[in-house]
Amino acid sequence: MRFWRAIWAFEWGLAAVGAGSMLFIMMMVTVISVAGRYFLQMDLIPGAYNIVERILFPLLVFWAMPIAHRDGLFPRLETFADAQPPRRRALIAAVAMIVEIAVYAVFMWFILRFVWGSIVQNRTMQIGTNFLPLWPILVMMPLAFGLMILEMSRLLYRDMRRLLGLPVSGEAEVHDGSSAV
Repeated sequence: MRFWRAIWAFEWGLAAVGAGSMLFIMMMVTVISVAGRYFLQMDLIPGAYNIVERILFPLLVFWAMPIAHRDGLFPRLETFADAQPPRRRALIAAVAMIVEIAVYAVFMWFILRFVWGSIVQNRTMQIGTNFLPLWPILVMMPLAFGLMILEMSRLLYRDMRRLLGLPVSGEAEVHDGSSAV
């Protein structure tokens, strides 16, 4: 369980500290930019829109995604499964999780190809009059999807144990919003 606690702490740090600070910075950049335009008739932060669009918002999203998935904030079709007996519910959950892992694995493959190609091509983004490397932002995409696939694998393992009638550790249930069957 120490491994999962470390992963969950890392996800929490990404979301709380990383995404939270990006949201705060995004608000400050917007307020300063708008105040400069309306009160001083000048752009106080050159390229503010590009900073928000190409740096802050993507980091906010990709740092918050793993914890949002783990906490069950992504859409799920649980109503049908909840009405089923425990073994059938475990089978439905396992099959759905296998499909979800497959879909995210395909996403991950294309994301990795895109990120690697961008690093090799040395893609840049224009912020104001400067050109900055894009790779520090892009590497957050595979990190987010990798954490999500790792969590989905844990949930699949839990569902397979339920399906086989094996005991499920109560500690593993703490962070996914469900209770032991």
